[in-house]
Amino acid sequence: MTATLDGPDFIALQVRDVEAAAAFCEKHLGLRRAPASPPGAVVFTTEPIPFAVREPLPGVELDDVARPGLGVALWFRTTDAQALHDQLADAGVPIVAPPQDSPFGRTFTFIGPEGYAITAHGG
Repeated sequence: MTATLDGPDFIALQVRDVEAAAAFCEKHLGLRRAPASPPGAVVFTTEPIPFAVREPLPGVELDDVARPGLGVALWFRTTDAQALHDQLADAGVPIVAPPQDSPFGRTFTFIGPEGYAITAHGG
């Protein structure tokens, strides 16, 4: 029998400042911390896939990259993409792709913790 992957079941962004990234996620995105997280990480109670911000793994030098996560499309579901866009824009969070309709509902892309581009969709 050949082993296969079932699909993603945990996503973490590696960041320089875990507490600042976690605070961004709580303040601007409304994420809530899970009751427990491993050392060097903050895990949030997202569904269906847990999400975290964490210290860089050994050998990862974030100062050596132009933008963390370049080449990865990270999407989060929301109940109201337009309202979230408006909240983030009002808070001064950089928006890199304005709201538009798509097969996944309303979408837009913003710059999250430490320069990661995140697309929100839905609603």
